Amino acid sequence: MSDFVTLNKEKTPRRFLTVDIGGTFIKYALMNEKKEIFTKAKIPTPQNSREELIAALSAIYHQFNDVRGIAICMPGIIDARRGYCAMGGALRYNDDFALKDALAIYCPVPIHIENDANCAAYAEVTSGALADVDDAFALIFGTMIGGAYIKDRKLQKGKHFSTGEVSYLILDNKGNPTPDNVWGNACSSVGLVRRYAALKGLDPDKVDGKDIFAAYESKEKEAVGVIDEVTREIAVEIFNIQTLLDVERFALGGGISGQKAFLEGVKKHLEELYERCVYPITRAEVVNCLFENDANLYGALDCFLAEEELSDE
Repeated sequence: MSDFVTLNKEKTPRRFLTVDIGGTFIKYALMNEKKEIFTKAKIPTPQNSREELIAALSAIYHQFNDVRGIAICMPGIIDARRGYCAMGGALRYNDDFALKDALAIYCPVPIHIENDANCAAYAEVTSGALADVDDAFALIFGTMIGGAYIKDRKLQKGKHFSTGEVSYLILDNKGNPTPDNVWGNACSSVGLVRRYAALKGLDPDKVDGKDIFAAYESKEKEAVGVIDEVTREIAVEIFNIQTLLDVERFALGGGISGQKAFLEGVKKHLEELYERCVYPITRAEVVNCLFENDANLYGALDCFLAEEELSDE
């Protein structure tokens, strides 16, 4: 009888809590190893302290029974092996924070933490839009812009875990990396909203990205202008990244990437740059992430399971 019970337990798919900590919202899902989602929800991200973040994550965990592990993705520079956040990106209270150790006190299950763009890229390489190429780059547009570099189908992290961190690219030639003059603030989903709100004299907290694209479809002058401007600046940086890394494909994800006008605008401006360039630059394909807004959640689970396999070897 005991052998029969054990066998049944082994056949029961394990369930994992996958968590995407963003600058604005924490999205989470209960998933199994087959990437089937049983529950999905989101809550506002705590903005004031790491203690509030730990409390929020613990409360999410304790909603569920029989969670076998927690797979987390988050902004910033992350040492995934240690579960340590060296720099918190949009959530600077996470700077120099052993998040895994702090959360394990309240959630006694295996925990894996990885950079959010790395997770999205890993999901796309595993079974998404980058599954059939060797060298690629993922760009995730959210509160800032996450970047991840894939070389020979392997995620590149760098000695200080910051390979692919594109948010801090300076936008002009004066060498002034102020908050308003770095790519992650200027051309993210939040950056697009801020630009549009400024043109319209609106409170950016009351503007939704979907409203901007709806206005674009209605040919509103301000919406058409700001989307054209942002997609042009994104195309410039894609062009620059391509000249450095010579990848085969860029995959775009995050809140605004699924909008048809966004992808079309980036591709149009990028093609114009290639046409105007007097040097022979190899052209890269630009596509949407297959998993769109859920790429981070799927990738967090992929990274968790990959780390688990390494631990078992």
